[in-house]
Amino acid sequence: MTDHATDPRTVRITPRTALVLGLASLAGLAMFFWPLFAPPEPAALGHAADAPLIFIVTLPVLIAIVLAEISGGGIDSKALAMLGVLSAINAALRPLGAGTAGIETVFFMLVLSGRVFGPGFGFVLGSTSLFASALLTAGVGPWLPFQMLCSSWVGLGAGLLPRKASGRAEIAMLAAYGVFSAYFFGFLMNMWFWPFTAGVGTQLSFVAGAPVLENLHRFAVFTLLTSTAGWDTGRAVTNLVAILLVGPAVLAVFRRAARRAAFDPVVDFVPDRARG
Repeated sequence: MTDHATDPRTVRITPRTALVLGLASLAGLAMFFWPLFAPPEPAALGHAADAPLIFIVTLPVLIAIVLAEISGGGIDSKALAMLGVLSAINAALRPLGAGTAGIETVFFMLVLSGRVFGPGFGFVLGSTSLFASALLTAGVGPWLPFQMLCSSWVGLGAGLLPRKASGRAEIAMLAAYGVFSAYFFGFLMNMWFWPFTAGVGTQLSFVAGAPVLENLHRFAVFTLLTSTAGWDTGRAVTNLVAILLVGPAVLAVFRRAARRAAFDPVVDFVPDRARG
């Protein structure tokens, strides 16, 4: 039986990289939730101004991870090739379901990839997959950087799941995470636009300057009524069914490919001094 605690890590997470990811994630969360703490001007600019800032935060992080790991020997041409192939596959899969009752065919592959290749790879793959699919489907807009960041977190979380699970327990864990990540993605993506598009004067509207808990309650009701029962649940069901049906086969293929590529099996966090 394969020891999943020694699955390959094509992008190793060192303390330095973990710090970069942590700071970028905190900055990303701030860009989602800032209206709750610093009410925007009445002129609903949406995120027209801060969406480019998310690109400024997200894309350099991805580049920094790749360059830092290349220079330190943590990622090689084979890993980059794997990243390119999986990004292309995810980009091709997404149009098969996007826009139909919330069905999203990209996330289950992202979860499985992050599981096998690790949190660093999952983080990078989340952004590259969504960016590539947006170019393929002409889906570039102010929402794209937020989608990229959310997807990166989905891949990162998959790579951080407990390593010792195997067999049916592993598939059950990944299926549960697929459901959770679907609602997590929907929750955050609702937050990026809700303060600016829900109108004013209703029980679902954002109230500038209101207590944070009050606005969070309004947001929870908005999410429940507008997306949880539809889009988010469709995404969750897609992840659940896909992971249960094809998860074991895809995991086996990924692990076989990783072994043939001779990726080094390492622990999730590698001290900088151990890298020579």
